[in-house]
Amino acid sequence: MSHRAPNLPQLLSEARRWFEDALFASMEAAGEQPVTTAQASVFAMLDAEGTTVSELARRVGVTRQTAHQAVHGLIGLGLLEQVPDPGSARRRLIRATAEGRRAHERAQATISVIEAVLVDRIGPVPARALREALTSDWGEPPFVAAP
Repeated sequence: MSHRAPNLPQLLSEARRWFEDALFASMEAAGEQPVTTAQASVFAMLDAEGTTVSELARRVGVTRQTAHQAVHGLIGLGLLEQVPDPGSARRRLIRATAEGRRAHERAQATISVIEAVLVDRIGPVPARALREALTSDWGEPPFVAAP
């Protein structure tokens, strides 16, 4: 059996893991509470005024139960809180606490440093091309017949 080159989804997954490994290790070394990848993904999708668990699940692409578990783990760490939705008595919004906002700002600053390291390693032209490719409009996902 010959070794095949990784496809784009595999390469994108490895690149994301590279960033997450750097971010999580850097944050823990700085004394921040450790979080899981699912928790970080949920946190990154929050609106400032708050977001429902169902909407977080949709944005992250996970089940409502998975989002709920991540949210409650972050609530337990003191990074998120549940508040009543002013637009609906039946819904609750999830939003960052003051500690959560502080940790998020630190994470964003850390990501900026990690991105600068990437630019140093691969060069500014490839880094710019990568950002342009990832921010381009790819359109709706295609439906293709399996070969």
